[in-house]
Amino acid sequence: MRLDKFLFFARLTKTRTLAQQIVGEGRIRLNGQNVKRAHTDVGPGSVITIPLHGAIHVIRVEALPQRRGPAEEARGHYREIAPPQPIDGALIAI
Repeated sequence: MRLDKFLFFARLTKTRTLAQQIVGEGRIRLNGQNVKRAHTDVGPGSVITIPLHGAIHVIRVEALPQRRGPAEEARGHYREIAPPQPIDGALIAI
């Protein structure tokens, strides 16, 4: 599944366009590598590092969603593997 589509379906971003923008700016890491293409593939076991809501989140993809469902359903598709680390000051690239 495309990275931007996963972020949108898992309700990590509000819109798919926003997901594409965040990825395009190079603010996301996938399995420790900086990613700049929204069409990069993710699958179960992939680790995504993403800045959200003033903190850096590290999540592991548990399953690929088939749709953008309710928030409770969306949370079942990933697991946070590290506590969120607050971002001090301006948003920094990860």
